[in-house]
Amino acid sequence: MTAAQRALAILECFDQDHLLLTLSEISRRSTLSLSTTHRLIGELREWGALDRVPDGRYAIGMRILELGSLEPQGMRLREVALPFLGDLHAATNANVHLSVRDGHDVVYVESLHARGGADVLSRLGGRWPLHATATGLVLLAFAPLEFREEVLSSPLKRFTSRTVTSPDELRHMLADVRRTGVGMVEDSITPNCVSIGVPVRGPRDQLVAAVAVTVPATKASPHTLLPALSATARAISRGLGAPSATGRPHSAA
Repeated sequence: MTAAQRALAILECFDQDHLLLTLSEISRRSTLSLSTTHRLIGELREWGALDRVPDGRYAIGMRILELGSLEPQGMRLREVALPFLGDLHAATNANVHLSVRDGHDVVYVESLHARGGADVLSRLGGRWPLHATATGLVLLAFAPLEFREEVLSSPLKRFTSRTVTSPDELRHMLADVRRTGVGMVEDSITPNCVSIGVPVRGPRDQLVAAVAVTVPATKASPHTLLPALSATARAISRGLGAPSATGRPHSAA
């Protein structure tokens, strides 16, 4: 491994399920020796890529967040979307998520949590499998057929008893999403939560993201929030220049 690969191996030790790690855990997960891990952690801490918390464990540092926020596509998307997401959040008192696809996962580029809202694990920068989230179903439904089949033929992680992992059942669900433009999951990652998502489009009406609201299953049906959610998606799409949201003729270019 090159020096860069060793440093990246350390950063890759951190994920949704491993936000805080000890030195020995990082060494084991990265397959690097303790001495090499200790030296590289020191360099990464000095640069700001890692922080040490009071109990001695390590976490991703703010410098990584700063760099991630400069990603051009995500930066433009968040800039356009954030005012509309804030309005949706205030109007619905629901958790609001804006997601993009990265490989077989969704990544939350914005996440607004409601006071007293659904107790979910989603957060800014969080990553979850496409098949297990409402925004993921939307992004997967409108992806090319070859990619959909690639995802459905891969191992599909189950988080709860309600997580759909049957490829055939998912195919039917994705067909419904393409027909209705709406994806919905219930208790898929965390119990007692319902999430509903819709697509966000950009130039040439290409799918660029998905936006969703999540509410406790005991509250009113999320379908009652669909008009506000759809209006938000159209407003963001209009800001991104989607012809279907601006009234301009669609160009085949």
